[in-house]
Amino acid sequence: MKRRAFIGTSAVASVGMLAGKTGNAMKPITQKPLELKNNINHSACYWCYNSIPLETFLQDLKGLGVKAIDLVGPEDWPLLKKYDIHASMCWGAGMGIEKGWNDPQYHEELIADYLQIIPKVAKAGYTNLICFSGNRNGMDDGVGLKNCVAGLKKIMPSAEKHGVVIQMELLNSKVDHKDYMCDHTEWGAELCKQLGSENFKLLYDIYHMQIMEGDIIRNIQDYHQYIGHYHTGGNPGRHEIDETQELYYPAIMKAILKTGYKGHVAQEFVPSWEDKIAALKQGVTICDV
Repeated sequence: MKRRAFIGTSAVASVGMLAGKTGNAMKPITQKPLELKNNINHSACYWCYNSIPLETFLQDLKGLGVKAIDLVGPEDWPLLKKYDIHASMCWGAGMGIEKGWNDPQYHEELIADYLQIIPKVAKAGYTNLICFSGNRNGMDDGVGLKNCVAGLKKIMPSAEKHGVVIQMELLNSKVDHKDYMCDHTEWGAELCKQLGSENFKLLYDIYHMQIMEGDIIRNIQDYHQYIGHYHTGGNPGRHEIDETQELYYPAIMKAILKTGYKGHVAQEFVPSWEDKIAALKQGVTICDV
C-alpha cells in the first residue's frame, strides 16, 4: 500500500488489528536485540509495515531495541504506552497530503483540527505533529508560501504553549506526490523563517529530497536549523537502504550528527524482503553510526 493511500484512509486504527494470512494473529518475529551505539535515536514508520498488526509490530520493535514509532494517531497511543514505545511523529489532524495549508479554503477546518489535537499530543507526552503544504493546483509557490504562513500562524500560539512542534514534510513532486508544493528544502526553510517559531520545523525525508534536489549532505548542513525530524528510504524504489540503491546512509547519518541533531531518524522504506523485520533491522544497523 502506498503511503498516500494509507494516510488518506479513515481506518488507520483498524490496521493494527489486521489478522495474518491464516486468519490468526501474527506472532512477533524473534530477532536478536541490536547493540546500538545510542548516537542516533531510531524509529520506524508504521505504514511501511502495516501488513503486521500494530501490537505485533510494537513487540518486534521492542525485540530489536528500537524505542520509537512514526505516524500513529491518538487511537493507537494507549498501545504504545503498553510497550513503552515513543510516538516520535504523530498524526491525526488535517485533510491528507493534497489538501494542505497553502490553500485558504481549507484553513478553517485545518485550524480546528490542529487546535483540537495539539493539547492531546502534549498530554500524551509527545512532541512532533506532522502537517502538509498541499498541492499547487496552479498556485504560484510564493502565494502558497504566504497562505501557509497566514494559516499556520493561527495554530502556532497553541503549539508553543503546549510544547508541540508542527513539522511540515518535504515530499517529492516528481514520482510519488505529483504537484505537491513543499518539494524543495529552500522553500520549506523560507516558510520556517517567515513563521519565526522554534515550534515549526521541517520533516526532512531523505528519499524525497534525493529525487528532487540531491546534494543531501550539503543541504542538511545548510538548513539543519530548520529540520526537526528525518525519514530514510532507498532511491530508486523506496526499498532497503543498502547497496541496492544510490544513497550512502552512514555518511548521511554522520553529517546529521555533526549538526548537533538530537531527535529521531525514522526508517521509511518499504521492505522488499519476505522478512520485513529483518529488513528493518538491517536499515537500523546501517544508520547506527
